[in-house]
Amino acid sequence: MAPNGARRTKADHPELPLTDDELIETTRLCREAGADGVHMHIRDKQGQHLLDAGRYRALLDRMEDAFPDMYLQVTSESAGRYEAHEQREMMKTLRPQYVSIGLRELVRLPEDWPEARDFYHWAADNGVEIQHILYAPEEVQAFVSACNSGLIPGKAHMIIFVQGSYANGSENAVELEAYLEPLTQADGMTFDWMVCAFGTAETDSLVRAAQLGGKARVGFENSLWNKDGSLATDNAERVREVDEATRNIT
Repeated sequence: MAPNGARRTKADHPELPLTDDELIETTRLCREAGADGVHMHIRDKQGQHLLDAGRYRALLDRMEDAFPDMYLQVTSESAGRYEAHEQREMMKTLRPQYVSIGLRELVRLPEDWPEARDFYHWAADNGVEIQHILYAPEEVQAFVSACNSGLIPGKAHMIIFVQGSYANGSENAVELEAYLEPLTQADGMTFDWMVCAFGTAETDSLVRAAQLGGKARVGFENSLWNKDGSLATDNAERVREVDEATRNIT
């Protein structure tokens, strides 16, 4: 469950959680609706996206106390505000158990690979489990190549495929099978994969992910709308729709 993201505000939806208290209450409601994990973004006093290890640690401590059985993941997203070295610094200071990282943000140019490689190896050595964000089949191919060459260490990886975009919703979204095909070229690796999608196509995209053996990330970060086009009341309503739609898929 991804309840807020880096960009949307109360102007987009009054039930979008921005404060730590709101995130905790939203997580409680979404857990009751069927969510088993939460992907967290924090904001500053002006509601702007924030990467701050101290603030994250305070929130994680509260989340761990309130939801000891849930998967608690922080984001390292730049959102146009942070450079790769700032993202790495935050993660090294926080040392979260789970974090999502966009390959395209740590490796913006080929010459970024040495520092990115060192960071990926540091994370593996320090128990920081990365969910790699991949926005297109071409990025999946680049990720697999980096894993095969040892730039990204390990034989078991968590990844999330992004179908669609904020700007265009599901328009021109690539079929999920195109993301999965490059994984067949991985050398003896296993993948715990997930999908997020945008707009009213979110539910159908997540159902398709479940049919193909993947997991689903749902919430206001990616879509405010139900499958029928109606505006969701809150994040819990989106979780409930996707949970019900995927419950009996085997």
